[in-house]
Amino acid sequence: MKEKEVLLVLTDEWADWEASHAIVGVNDSLAYVVKTIAIDKNPKTSIGGLRTEIDYEFENYHRFDTLAMVVLTGSFSWNEKKHDVVADFIKKVVDAKIPIAAICGGTRFLAKHGFLNHVQHTGNSLKYFKEILKDEERYTGQDFFVATQVMSDGGIITAVDTASVEFAYEIFKTLAVDEREDIDDWYNKFKMA
Repeated sequence: MKEKEVLLVLTDEWADWEASHAIVGVNDSLAYVVKTIAIDKNPKTSIGGLRTEIDYEFENYHRFDTLAMVVLTGSFSWNEKKHDVVADFIKKVVDAKIPIAAICGGTRFLAKHGFLNHVQHTGNSLKYFKEILKDEERYTGQDFFVATQVMSDGGIITAVDTASVEFAYEIFKTLAVDEREDIDDWYNKFKMA
């Protein structure tokens, strides 16, 4: 039985393609299983129409001793106030020094709540961060923004919306889901296709 969990944070209208490579690779590993977590147990429907069951609710999750990583995808609903409870959960994850991976709107959510203020990070663009977050005083990390596909720093992986392969690659390396040579081979195969 796999002992470590990787939690996929789901909201309604989550971007299913952004984490697809990562989900498959992590679940295929011998050590990890992907589980879903959300603000409630209601199934969440992705932008692509996938209806996904929820394993855990944020308020009832206490398995930090077996938690290996938290993954946030993009979503059309990250702006909704009800998702602020996710920030409280992410704070616990950061305090426990558990890695976090965010792509597209997930990076914006982390920025909005101040989690990217002291780590190098990326996102769809700095202009995107500034426009969306202009009224959010908690984002002061502009000097740490790097215009690149993916960035990993201080236990936080961030990626732009077009970098699902690079995103998965950084997740695989962080979790050591396989031998490094095999992870590199996987990445090269997808990038050469």
